Amino acid sequence: MDSVTQAALGAAVAAVVAGEKSTPKILLAGAALGTIPDLDVLIGYGDPVSDMVKHRGFSHSLFILLPFSWLLVQGWHQWRPSRFSFTQLWLLIAACLITHPLLDAFTSYGTQLFWPFDISFSVSSIFIIDPLYTIPLLVVIFASLFWREKMAKLCGVGLAISTVYLAWSVIALQLIESRVEGDLAGTPLENKPVFVAPTPVNTVLWRVVVLDGDTYWEGLTSLLDKDKTIDFIAKSRGEWLLNEKPEHLLMLEKFSDQFVRYQQIDDKLIVTDLRLGMAEYLPFSFAFAQESNNDEWKMLSPEKMEEKRVRPKHLPALWLRLLGNQNINANLCHIKECPDDMNSLL
Repeated sequence: MDSVTQAALGAAVAAVVAGEKSTPKILLAGAALGTIPDLDVLIGYGDPVSDMVKHRGFSHSLFILLPFSWLLVQGWHQWRPSRFSFTQLWLLIAACLITHPLLDAFTSYGTQLFWPFDISFSVSSIFIIDPLYTIPLLVVIFASLFWREKMAKLCGVGLAISTVYLAWSVIALQLIESRVEGDLAGTPLENKPVFVAPTPVNTVLWRVVVLDGDTYWEGLTSLLDKDKTIDFIAKSRGEWLLNEKPEHLLMLEKFSDQFVRYQQIDDKLIVTDLRLGMAEYLPFSFAFAQESNNDEWKMLSPEKMEEKRVRPKHLPALWLRLLGNQNINANLCHIKECPDDMNSLL
């Protein structure tokens, strides 16, 4: 999740654990603790693929955060006296640190909760920025600065509201997954690898990607749709043009569960993570090889490609599709304007 959300979550958790001892300083400390795991972005692993794949690694591991929280408590108690007992202070610090990766695990990116074991968790029920999760936390934190005697209770209410919304996102995901399973049943895509994720800043409109050899199918489905049938668009997935795959490509394929696209753009061979983004806005694309004048490919150290800017016309199209307008397809284009996009699974 974004840094504002993680800071707000950390502040609310700190206030709830501190109870009657809550103060603005506790909120500030909780906010700081809630953002600590993401400081691993300051570590450079040598190339953009490694930076992406290894993010949310050791700094998000429960095996690291629990001992780290204990060390922080030990250092704090030796440095200065505290109004909190050792146990309560440890619980406060540990809760602020651990809720960060637990929330991240609900996004599409995935989180290595048990690093160094190579296990990544991703529920994929909430977008990395979702105001409906964050706003309740920000409102109660702001209100608690005026009603300090009710700080813990107010933060508890905000935390409860955000947690209920998070639980709703999981229910919505299950509803959509059931819809997708029913829609693909009896088609050539039945039992093919499927990825489902919410579209930006909501849990109503969902993006569905199905892998089918050198093709992938992309569709949108909203909880407000009257017709539960998903209209998919077939897109070329491409293929790796070289005989061998470099280590960084294998890392990216594993990280993305093979949901990648291969493209030759001009003289470069580009690999894109299909899980993050939608339509033409897929932010994690990397150049792995470059073609020379004599048609030979030369491996490159992975280079991150420039992201496409969102076109203003696509924002209202996204909103209309969320509200159930099924004339808007997965490219955020009206079918009258882009009739060639429509494909049938039958």
